[in-house]
Amino acid sequence: MTLPCNRVNFITLAVADLARARAYYEALGWQVESANDTIAFYAMDGAKFALFARDGLARETGRDGSALQTGGMTLAQNHPDRAAVDAAHAHALACGATSVRAPFETAWGGYSCYVADPDGHLWEFAFNPFDPLDPEGRIA
Repeated sequence: MTLPCNRVNFITLAVADLARARAYYEALGWQVESANDTIAFYAMDGAKFALFARDGLARETGRDGSALQTGGMTLAQNHPDRAAVDAAHAHALACGATSVRAPFETAWGGYSCYVADPDGHLWEFAFNPFDPLDPEGRIA
């Protein structure tokens, strides 16, 4: 069987303090599927999101923990309209995120903002009129 290349099954973030990271994501509304002292898993629509204690991920990968800092990437959630972006931004801040860029009109015709989670991982909340969402929140 040949599987399609254009897919991601797991997104795993290295975190300095697993309890703090879990508290943040669960305050946002993420529901933990399973967890132990090193890693927590959250089910997504056909994929998994994980928070992995940085020292545990360092052992798992054989890399030095300092090599597992946040990098130049973002995770993004699209929302159905501008008001939902504003609400997601405010909710993330109330849960402990840091605002990186307040909601703004984009040059490409959308509406977006950026926050950093407690470990500095960047999240974008956006309304993209060119990629409408279905009722489950997937790009239609």
